[in-house]
Parts: sequence; structure tokens; C-alpha cells
Amino acid sequence: MALPLHLAISEQLRDRILSGDYCSGDRLPSEHQLMAEFEVSRITARRAISNLTQQGLVTVKRGKGVFVATQQKVTYSLSNPMVFLEADLDRHGVTVGIQTLVFEAVTVPSEVAAILKCSIAHLQKKILLFNGIHGCVDVTYILPELGAAYESELRQQMTFTTLERHGITIDKIDATISCTQADYETSEQLDVTLGHPLIVYRHTAYTEDNCAIVHGESISRGDRFCYSAQIVR
Repeated sequence: MALPLHLAISEQLRDRILSGDYCSGDRLPSEHQLMAEFEVSRITARRAISNLTQQGLVTVKRGKGVFVATQQKVTYSLSNPMVFLEADLDRHGVTVGIQTLVFEAVTVPSEVAAILKCSIAHLQKKILLFNGIHGCVDVTYILPELGAAYESELRQQMTFTTLERHGITIDKIDATISCTQADYETSEQLDVTLGHPLIVYRHTAYTEDNCAIVHGESISRGDRFCYSAQIVR
């Protein structure tokens, strides 16, 4: 059965993107150009572009046009012995940047209080940039004494790396990986549409005496970030 026109067009454009005919950052043909090339109506051309947007292949910049999205995907290996994100990505030539949005002492939610054994902690919300591109939103609660002592460094550097530099060793990390969809806030922060699929990495870090010192979650774009793990007997 023949595909609807808008799907047939978006599939052709998708093939051009994946084959490199259109590279990351390139501007796609305008609506009028697509209408002329494929001999279709404006609504069909728009639906074709919408299909590509939903797949995360293009972004629409109002007043400027439609551009091919960055296709690079960063992989973080959840290895043992433990290697932290910044060091692991550095080995692959990926630079991690930090844009702190919030860093303040707050009253923590009850579930966080149960984990960190405190009612007040430092909350840090930050965006992680991979080679300058927004890829992840990180929301972390840090024990109040650690947040107060190392605030200036934590605003600019990765949490675990900073703590270990000061002799606070992370002995283990409990983590779960799940999925969610972008709400208004995360869609703005990660430059995705509402409802875009996202990966959620929830983690709690412990010292060697089994004391939880950091709890949080990293919310990342599935088209720009993934996790890998090796399982052995």
C-alpha cells in the first residue's frame, strides 16, 4: 500500500539527512521549494516537516527556516571500576560544559529526606553541554555541609569529580534508568518539543561507610545521549 504523500516526502528527506546530503546545521528546502519539488499542497509540505521534527531530525527556527538537528550521540559507559561521566567522555574527545541554573539550600521532598537523612540540602539544577550542545538537565540534592563548603566549584564542575578532589570518595552508586516525556520546562532547556522522549538516570551516591551524600536525576535527550553497560558472569 502506498504511503500518504506527507510520509513519502518525509521519508525521502530523512534518507537525504541520514546519507549526508543534508548535514547537521544545514537548512532544508522551504515550504515553497518542497511544494514545487514534490508537486504537493502547503499543508502536505508542512506535515512532512512535522514528521521529521517528531523524529528529532530537524528543528524549526521561527522566521529562519528548518534546519537539520545535530545527530551526534554521546555514550556514557556505566563501568566498574567506577569511571565518572566527565572522565569517560573525555576519553572519547567529548567536552562536558556546565550551565548552572539554580544552586540554593532548600527543604527537600520527603523521599529525598529519607535517602539523605536530612531535611535541608543544597539543590543544584544544571544543564550539561556536550561539545557545546545541550544534552542533559541534571537535578541534584547535595548534603548541606558539602554544598556550603564547595559551592563555587560545584557551580562550575561536575559533582562527583569535585567531591573526590576534596577527599570525599564515592564508594558506590545506586542507579535506575527509565523514560519520560518532555514537559514545558525540560522542552525549553533541551530544545525539544513537548512530549519528546527523554532518558531519566536516577542516582544516589554513597561513601564507604554507606552514607548517602548525593541524590538526583539526569534527564537527557535520547537522540543525543545513551548509556552502555557490560554484564559479565
